[in-house]
Amino acid sequence: MPRPIQARIDLSALEHNLSVVRRHAPRSRVMAVIKADAYGHGLLRAAEALARADGFAMLELDAAVRLRDAGYRQTILLLEGFFDVDELALIEQYHLSTVIHHREQLAMLSASKVRRRLDVFLKLNTGMNRLGFTLEEFPAVLETLKANSAVEHITLMTHFARADESHRSENIAAQLQRFNVIAGGRYLPRSMANSAAILRFPETHADWVRPGIMLYGASPFTDATAEELDLHPAMTVSSKIIAVQSLKAGDGVGYGHTFRAGQPMRVGVVAGGYADGYPRHAPTGTPVMVNGKRTRVIGRVSMDMLHVDLSDIEDAGVGSPVTLWGKGMPVDEVAQSAGTVGYELLCALAPRMQKVT
Repeated sequence: MPRPIQARIDLSALEHNLSVVRRHAPRSRVMAVIKADAYGHGLLRAAEALARADGFAMLELDAAVRLRDAGYRQTILLLEGFFDVDELALIEQYHLSTVIHHREQLAMLSASKVRRRLDVFLKLNTGMNRLGFTLEEFPAVLETLKANSAVEHITLMTHFARADESHRSENIAAQLQRFNVIAGGRYLPRSMANSAAILRFPETHADWVRPGIMLYGASPFTDATAEELDLHPAMTVSSKIIAVQSLKAGDGVGYGHTFRAGQPMRVGVVAGGYADGYPRHAPTGTPVMVNGKRTRVIGRVSMDMLHVDLSDIEDAGVGSPVTLWGKGMPVDEVAQSAGTVGYELLCALAPRMQKVT
């Protein structure tokens, strides 16, 4: 019998969340971001559910090749582009699109022996200060790309640094203005909006939107839940109680006895720990669900186990179901308690975690 912890992937939730993207950006093409093994959900599994997207975006060249080999014919974009001139042969062979964000890539593209013309997304640095060309660099870079016989279509793109912070338009205004100044007068396709901008800033939707976290049913915001945004969790991590301990007042729990019982209480031991991807730094009080009822994690998370408070769940015992995050227990709420973001929890599942649909 396998260890009871598993991650169940809900393909219908992925499909629903894609429909939410379309509802918010009906005139834009959708580039579904499936980097990092589709945020931990499984590359091909997620691609199947998101097959109606107009394109896919990721970082990993080998993952892009897997998609093509699996029969997907949509645009497939490499978000960080290529790192070596030799990779351009595969990009050409598999008809992939690539981001260009620094001059070394321009030089590699010029030195390559690419025969099939490539679609290029030209990354502009409008204030994120991570990847991309500046306002001053852009005109010369664009002319270089236009003159390169290896380049077919050019799309302009940027990325917002603060779209997730609030409804206030000033969070994107400066970057949007810089982008429009750079792109102004040039009739080239544009791509700007991530999940947060898709949901709150329709003026950024343009030709392509690039949803990521919202596809997986988590919220990009701290002031709006996934449920409020009509997003359905695509991953539910569940386990079972494998032991029950009865504590006396003053008894400690787990490594370091970071939690001590203030009164007699029952605690459940759950099969699941940081070696499965549950955050070790999740403190006492992190929400969890047992037998469909909310309770809390107590004590320090171990490699393979964690403790939960059963004080108010009298019917809980060995074999009782536990939801660590997912349906009924939002990943964003767990992440906030652990001092991180839902993205990290979804992406950090360990290889030993069984994934089922």
